[in-house]
Amino acid sequence: MAERIIKLPDVGEGIAEAELVEWHVKVGDIVREDDLIAAVMTDKATVEIPSPVEGEVTWVGADVGDTVPIGSALVKLKVAGEGGAAEEDAAENHAVIPGQAEALSPEPGTDAPDRKDAGGREPLSDKSSVPGSGPFADAKSRNDGGASLAKPAAPPPPPPKPARASAAPAQRRAPGEKPLASPAVRLKAREAGVDLRQVQGTGPAGRITHQDIDAFLLRGPEPARGGGLVERSAVTEVKIVGLRRRIAEKMALSKSRIPHITIVEEVNVSPLEDLRATLNRKPTPERPKLTLLPFLMRAMVKALAEQPALNALYDDEAGIVRQHAAINIGIATQTPSGLIVPVVKHAEARDLWGCGIELARLAERARDGTATRDELTGSTITITSLGALGGIATTPVINYPEVAIVGVNKMVVRPVWDGTGFVPRKMMNLSSSFDHRVIDGWDAAIFVQRLKELLENPATLFVDM
Repeated sequence: MAERIIKLPDVGEGIAEAELVEWHVKVGDIVREDDLIAAVMTDKATVEIPSPVEGEVTWVGADVGDTVPIGSALVKLKVAGEGGAAEEDAAENHAVIPGQAEALSPEPGTDAPDRKDAGGREPLSDKSSVPGSGPFADAKSRNDGGASLAKPAAPPPPPPKPARASAAPAQRRAPGEKPLASPAVRLKAREAGVDLRQVQGTGPAGRITHQDIDAFLLRGPEPARGGGLVERSAVTEVKIVGLRRRIAEKMALSKSRIPHITIVEEVNVSPLEDLRATLNRKPTPERPKLTLLPFLMRAMVKALAEQPALNALYDDEAGIVRQHAAINIGIATQTPSGLIVPVVKHAEARDLWGCGIELARLAERARDGTATRDELTGSTITITSLGALGGIATTPVINYPEVAIVGVNKMVVRPVWDGTGFVPRKMMNLSSSFDHRVIDGWDAAIFVQRLKELLENPATLFVDM
């Protein structure tokens, strides 16, 4: 038998490290060629790493949440062959990157695997997540204490894994709580006709894994338990990894470095909603039904043409504001894995329906986990909207290093005085935040008032002024 070392491949140009967000295997598992062994994340893109060979897992080199340098030892496999010398495999052509293959992104985070090697020893590791450190300083192979597989040389196929016998008890979700699962797990559940609300997850924070779906299909739904008020004292520790950790870092950076000024303005969108209903009566593939956001995007294009200083990125370390001619509007989008921001590039060159079509395409790719790095970067200003959950007013956090963000609040019918009496009108608040280091309150107010004027008179969106 021989040992094969699988290294973390190059997962993108200029990428020196990646965060391990999921293990698909553990020590003792038999993997076949092209079986997924792990998933890593970099720049909000999840990359799945398959095995290039068939063999038995004897060692895994990191915990979920660790930062792994490119080219570091990731997994050791015992494979069929002569000699005990370790063979190294960087698997450079095996990474599955969303947007470049049909595979969907996995969920970020699963139970941490057993990290002992075949001889029962712990691998050298300080469990550091600091880039350039951790258990990967030495990728040289070690003798596994003489352990080997029995004849015949070809390992047997892996047995079905209906459930993890040694897994911790499944964490119960509160009634009505949305189940946590990756796009790949949700797709598997849909294909199998499984309601995820009936499945108990064994991953961190009760996240549902592929093994949980398999176990559910074998045993069926659990019978409903009797109600009653009971005391609870359990404390659940959830490690912040993957996309959630990147969101946390980005928000902390924005709030710690940018002095925000937020302006909330009320907008009468009754005329806009009437126009939108008229335009949506006869949709076509070239002109599909429109939401409110394409109108807001067109209004922002017109307002930014008059105030280009707001369509900018501020390099506060260099002391330079870079104003962009291209208006690339980021759209904050909630996904099963967390909040990400796909970008509608060159909104200034798109008409109302062009904005709507591109917005719908990007939102779908973001939610199913197939958005590429290019589709998630390059924004110069951002829109954030919670739709019907938007509240009366919000205080949006600027998408660093941009200098402005426009927040959309929910639309409600309110009585409005028209000079002779109160009449019902569809009203909506815009909550917009600005970087007060480079945007004065006066300029911010002019921008907001211009948006209000354009949205309350939507016919002007179609006029070159």
